[in-house]
Amino acid sequence: MKICIYGAGAIGGQIGAQLARSGIEVSLVARGPHLAAIQRNGLTLVAEGERFTVRPRATDNAAELGAQDFVFIALKAHGTPAAVPRLKPLLGPHTAVVTAMNGMPWWYFYKLAGPYEGRQIETVDPGGAQWRGIGPERAIGCVLWQAAEIVEPGVVELRHGNRMPIGEPDNSRSERAQLLSKAMLAAGLKSPVKTNIRDEIWMKLWGNLSFNPVSLLTQGTLERIASDPDTKPAVRAMMIEAEAIAHRLGVRFAMNVDKRIEVAREVGAHKTSMLQDLELGRPIELEALTGVVIELGRIVGVPTPAIEMVYGLARQRARIAGCYPESQSAAE
Repeated sequence: MKICIYGAGAIGGQIGAQLARSGIEVSLVARGPHLAAIQRNGLTLVAEGERFTVRPRATDNAAELGAQDFVFIALKAHGTPAAVPRLKPLLGPHTAVVTAMNGMPWWYFYKLAGPYEGRQIETVDPGGAQWRGIGPERAIGCVLWQAAEIVEPGVVELRHGNRMPIGEPDNSRSERAQLLSKAMLAAGLKSPVKTNIRDEIWMKLWGNLSFNPVSLLTQGTLERIASDPDTKPAVRAMMIEAEAIAHRLGVRFAMNVDKRIEVAREVGAHKTSMLQDLELGRPIELEALTGVVIELGRIVGVPTPAIEMVYGLARQRARIAGCYPESQSAAE
């Protein structure tokens, strides 16, 4: 089995390190000082008191690697459309592509029974670059519940969790999904095959779409935002609107809004990825986490006034910080 991690940063590095240690033929596509350190010293993962180093092939040019059995795309969502031409050399006739990133996946309406089947989502896939360039038939969903960080070039630390369920867009237990799940489980990744992966996607997105932009505006941690009477109502209002959209799409949540907020509070003094990106001056994932929900609301006919208000404020905050290009306006 040949697996490529395209975007072997924090989460991608964690996945690649664990798979490589289990004996799978893994290759990494990375860049900059992180790539140079991996090429020189190997990729080191620190997790649960353990530290180990693997030496998979690493490059910044996917064309050197050839066709793979599975490709994990572990980029930030806003960077993926532009990367499609560069990752195409990894795609053979039967290559499956695992979308290992936060937010609403571009293939969401593929094989979704009902009136929206086959619809494309402009917010996360402008112009259909991924739909056309990768093909939704290759897609396997993946929901990331872990938190990891590059603590120095070539060294990734897993800070929290290790659960990343996978699932087919048609909800089947396909041969390829079961094969991948078996390999991931053997590597120590908690990756069962789910026959309702969209429910998992929404459960994660439910928190991301609300806590992330609110953290951008307040600089609050999850615990602070979920406990503060000035911010908790805003998060709750956004989640209620999103819940109505998800229900129109046939999604069922395993818990109610208040329980989901409590789950976030229990994570503690954790900064969201969006706040971390703002502090580091990096582009933020506002469209894939929040803007996309506005687009989905318009598709299914659910108003989103609370989400739109926070989204607009967060865009302005990110623009001022130089973390949000003016061209990012797909939700309008």
